Amino acid sequence: MTVQNSRRLLLAGFVASLAMATTAQAQKRYDTGATDTEIKIGNIHPYSGPASAYGTIAKAAGAYFTKVNTEGGINGRKINFISYDDAYSPAKTVEQARKLVEQDEVLAIFLPLGTSQNLAIQKYMNAKKVPQLFVATGATRWGNIQENPWTIGWQPTYQSEARAYAQHILKNSPNAKIAVLMQNDDFGKDYQKGLLDGLGDKAKSMIVTTQTYETSDPTIDSQIVTMKGTGADTLIILATPKFAAMAIKKAAEVNWTPARYLSNVSNSVGSVLKPAGLDASKGLYSANYLRDPTDPAVQTTKEYQDFSAFMKRYYPGGDSTDVLNLIGYSSAQTLVQTIKQAGDNLTRENLMKQALSLNMTLPMLYPGINVSTSASNAYPVEQWQMIQFNGTRYESTGGILGGGR
Repeated sequence: MTVQNSRRLLLAGFVASLAMATTAQAQKRYDTGATDTEIKIGNIHPYSGPASAYGTIAKAAGAYFTKVNTEGGINGRKINFISYDDAYSPAKTVEQARKLVEQDEVLAIFLPLGTSQNLAIQKYMNAKKVPQLFVATGATRWGNIQENPWTIGWQPTYQSEARAYAQHILKNSPNAKIAVLMQNDDFGKDYQKGLLDGLGDKAKSMIVTTQTYETSDPTIDSQIVTMKGTGADTLIILATPKFAAMAIKKAAEVNWTPARYLSNVSNSVGSVLKPAGLDASKGLYSANYLRDPTDPAVQTTKEYQDFSAFMKRYYPGGDSTDVLNLIGYSSAQTLVQTIKQAGDNLTRENLMKQALSLNMTLPMLYPGINVSTSASNAYPVEQWQMIQFNGTRYESTGGILGGGR
């Protein structure tokens, strides 16, 4: 082979390599917040204020991203998780969302907490075409992708949960006199609609009183006393952790012992039942879609042991028996899968497309409950397991309930 031919072959090889590299680079697509090395993900959570107990959800999610980054990231990119406190104030949520989108320039906002809080930013997020991913609230509206194509929920809806309680009451206490305690905002009203739909024609005769509270209220003692005075034998607590704990504790103090149903968002043993008193909490019904981390049988499983090991290493200040940490852990796993599916096409549009193309099993969901979405279904988790607290832990009280919307 002549020197000239050798040079030609080398040049041809160089040109081919350059073309391949250029093609590979061209296949990578990025929007604001994504690069070859980094993916910026924003978050808004109440680390202070009346719902500060929920702050641990975001801390657990952030710890999971640290784990992912330590292990090499996602497709070679590290997650830069930027989380701000909104003190559970919708006005503050708006401020923080604008900061994340316009100053921090995140690719998406993930796991923002609260119904009123997410409602306050939903129009803005959709106008900006920035994904509002896997919001930490069970309001039914987060699955309405026809009207708000950049928003998607994660957990089962509050309405489906309340319908499950209604079904349980109708089956076991068809003549119940029901007292309802609810937060006076969109969170409480979404639950209320599910309860009314579930009770159907019997709602008017069975619900004897509905008492509301504001998140700024110092106590709910008067509401509990009023409800006891009606003679109600069933209490449905549609409240966030602080007020749920107060309701359970106050009912015990006034020797009121109705059958009690506790909203899933407040059924944490560590954050709610222990402060309220485990004895006072005995007999409570609730519903869950996550495995109970306080259950000794669950604690023997590989899935829990992996979670516990993760907590010890990456979030040692957190409680591995607190179900709120499971929400952060499991939601973060869902986002990681979504980003993996997006590959090198890290545009906001493709990230949203992948969020609507999920079919996966998460280790700490109840067996038989999976994550599934499609272009026409923006409700990732849709089923429930009824549970009852025995004074130490929750026990299953029946099979999986298909929640619907």
